[in-house]
Amino acid sequence: MGSTYVSSIIKQFEYYKLLGEKTFDQLNDKDIHWQYNSESNSIAIITKHIVGNMLSRWTNFLTEDGEKIWRERDQEFEDTYVNKAEMIVAWEKGWNCLFEAITPLKQNQLEQLIYIRNQGHTVTEALNRHLAHYASHVGQIMFLGKMIKGKEWQSLSIPKGNSASYNQEKFAQEKARKHFTDDL
Repeated sequence: MGSTYVSSIIKQFEYYKLLGEKTFDQLNDKDIHWQYNSESNSIAIITKHIVGNMLSRWTNFLTEDGEKIWRERDQEFEDTYVNKAEMIVAWEKGWNCLFEAITPLKQNQLEQLIYIRNQGHTVTEALNRHLAHYASHVGQIMFLGKMIKGKEWQSLSIPKGNSASYNQEKFAQEKARKHFTDDL
């Protein structure tokens, strides 16, 4: 299970990273700061939170608590990115931290106990927890992007009305073992 699990979860993380980036590609500097209301988060704020979480959780994650004393979580919810380019630099830094931490994992490390706020998790549990966490936030980013762009939004999955042709194309191919993201 080990190497298959690690390679699979890396592909899943890469998929959500890609969805975020395909959303960012459709937005401008003003768009990333748009908020539905004063209590909601902008794409910039959500991104800042994801990055802060990644840097805290994945820096020395096998030997240090995932909630670092240097993390300023409350400040992650302040919109401070000047522009989209600055936000994307931070986004890349967070994802690089994650991938550098998990890519070298070996099967015998998956059951190792690590801590997040003194709560023990196996490495597998921590990976699953954070895949779900980041996927939920990327979903928020995509939803906001779709709200902002309206009819100009370019679908990141099967566009409305194209399910039959998409399925026809897929079923015309030979059965094969591959990850659903291999064609992206």
